[in-house]
Amino acid sequence: MPPETVVAHVTTAGSGTGDGRTRERARAARHRTLLVYGTRVLLLVGLTGLWEGLARAAVIDPFDFSMPSKIWAQMTQWALHGTPQGPLREQIWYTLYEALLGWVIGVIAGVVLGIALGRIRFLADVLGPYIRVLNALPRIVLAPVFLIWFGLGPASKVASAVVLVFFPVFFNAFQGAREVDRNLVAHSRILGAGGRQVTLQVVIPSATSWIFTSLHVSFGFALIGAIVGEYIGATKGLGLLVAASQGTFNAAGVYAAMVILAVVALLAEGLLALLEKRLFRWKPDGAPAGR
Repeated sequence: MPPETVVAHVTTAGSGTGDGRTRERARAARHRTLLVYGTRVLLLVGLTGLWEGLARAAVIDPFDFSMPSKIWAQMTQWALHGTPQGPLREQIWYTLYEALLGWVIGVIAGVVLGIALGRIRFLADVLGPYIRVLNALPRIVLAPVFLIWFGLGPASKVASAVVLVFFPVFFNAFQGAREVDRNLVAHSRILGAGGRQVTLQVVIPSATSWIFTSLHVSFGFALIGAIVGEYIGATKGLGLLVAASQGTFNAAGVYAAMVILAVVALLAEGLLALLEKRLFRWKPDGAPAGR
């Protein structure tokens, strides 16, 4: 057999083996994904069924703990007939609007100040102690103060969301700016880049993965800020639904509002994950998105 034919046979065989391994890995990945999602569903169904069974058997007090069937009935009633404060979609949108606005403001402020202090050491030395003191405060207790300042409208809830979002984003942006490769900065300066160009074209892109790490957590904080503000005093919102349900000893209403909040938070997390995946397509599969 001529050498060229032998090489062709070996190449073909190697290519076939490689394709087979790729298909096998893809099949194994699909199988694992189905197994993970199936186990998640079974776990949820099992816990829900256990809760329902314990409540119906009076092992746990249905008055205090309610039961999944009552929670579902409460959500259905709100969806079809509205809540005492108005349509359910209006309550969801009101809370989501406050959380989103507070999240956006907190993220922008945290990124700008974090990058600034990460780049300007004098500014970090001056403002650093004040930021650490403010971070040490239990910020959730500021909600009543904001209620006094801004009233029952959305401004007080937005302010509560901002103070909860700002600090995790700030510290991640600050650390990301500090962790930029010094050789990369030095090479940029050698090529003639000024301070502004280094910040915009080197520092901020390098810190993006750090910032995105904080975005996943910070939106949950924004929801917490909005809900706590509404719980203390509001005219609309899911937090007001929780407070009203608690005031009437309606445990199913409290849990129903919590379930709705969890769904909203999961949808927001999914959107952030999708955006992060698109922005970091250059990273290999399995690589950490942050840091």
